[in-house]
Amino acid sequence: MSNDTIVINSSPLITLFRSGQADLLPRLFKRIIVPEAVWLEVVNERKDAAACGLLSQTWPIREKVMISPRIQAWNLGSGEAAVLSYALLNPTTRAVIDDMDARRCAQTLGIALFGTGGILLLAKRRGLLKSVNDGLVKLRNAGLWLSDDIIQLLKAQADE
Repeated sequence: MSNDTIVINSSPLITLFRSGQADLLPRLFKRIIVPEAVWLEVVNERKDAAACGLLSQTWPIREKVMISPRIQAWNLGSGEAAVLSYALLNPTTRAVIDDMDARRCAQTLGIALFGTGGILLLAKRRGLLKSVNDGLVKLRNAGLWLSDDIIQLLKAQADE
């Protein structure tokens, strides 16, 4: 599967901007799709680094997304539903999502995923980060909840 295109949810966007790591996205991916529902969550509901950061970038591609009935049945939030619906219709696109229920839905439907921590792992593998651990600390400080088990798994995958 190609990693050229991602569709990203609000939580990864917010924590990447708040942690000062959103610049990794356009360095890792050619196309970064931000569904309209996600865009509105980030920009309209928050007046912080994430909202300002998203508005100042040229790389986000805003897309209106119709929610798939297969996704709608899972009763997810509007952002998660839009991200997964887009990825379901565009199977070469990887969804970037952290919400556990949304991840279960994606796995059930065969949608390829990254979590925010996985973005950091990919960045290290491509030589854009020296330390996944440092990036994970920044994500946690920016408000992303990551279990100690996930932290250890990501560090092990990064050989740290």
